[in-house]
Amino acid sequence: MGGTEHLDIQREGATLVLTLNRPEAKNALSLPMLVGLYDGWVEADADDSIRSVVFTGAGDSFCAGMDLKALAGKNTGGEQYRDRLTADPDLHWKAMLRHHRPRKPVIAAVEGYCVAGGTEMLQGTDIRVAGESATFGLFEVKRGLFPIGGSTVRLQRQIPRTHALEMLLTGRPYTAREAADIGLIGHVVPDGTARAKALEIAELVNACGPLAVEAVKASVYETAEMTETDGLAAELKRGWPIFDTADAKEGARAFAEKRSPEYKRA
Repeated sequence: MGGTEHLDIQREGATLVLTLNRPEAKNALSLPMLVGLYDGWVEADADDSIRSVVFTGAGDSFCAGMDLKALAGKNTGGEQYRDRLTADPDLHWKAMLRHHRPRKPVIAAVEGYCVAGGTEMLQGTDIRVAGESATFGLFEVKRGLFPIGGSTVRLQRQIPRTHALEMLLTGRPYTAREAADIGLIGHVVPDGTARAKALEIAELVNACGPLAVEAVKASVYETAEMTETDGLAAELKRGWPIFDTADAKEGARAFAEKRSPEYKRA
């Protein structure tokens, strides 16, 4: 289990918890943070004992976006990670979930600021929980910049286009309630409880058959832009083999015996 000075990696049972840990800078993205995030996603994909991931931030913020000075490795101790970025120039996009989709469900737990790059990374997660005082938004246009983390593509596919364009073109902040109303997040909880709620949801995911969970997630994303006919064909191709797995047989036995199945995949 890795991590860096700006990214904590912990285990909570079958859940891997990735915590952005630069609270003095509202968890603005740094090179050490991006390297740690990338390593966390790789670990989650590689370890079959990990069933889900909770993605959160330390202190009173989730992530306030990119810190350009830190990304350059200046004054943050990031220079020792420069070779990682040189070896894989796409590492930062994979870390931010722009060019990588983890095969395990990712549950975001947001407190405080989740803006700019924070809102862009949020769009790469699967289930989203926020404290009631959380703030969301894509502020790039107000600074004469472009939200190049994927928002002009993803946001309109995740929320109605009129709301996506308003968020993208006004650069205004959104409350957690507003974000829930437009469908950007799924749960609004009392401040300070987003992580606990995310772990609660993770436990529900972890209790399900892991092969089925991964196949369902993959099918949802794979078929999102297909026609209904093509999507249904792709769903059968991915889903039918699940019925022949040990997980499925254990689930059927448990149902017949009216007990909870225990899925133990090595």
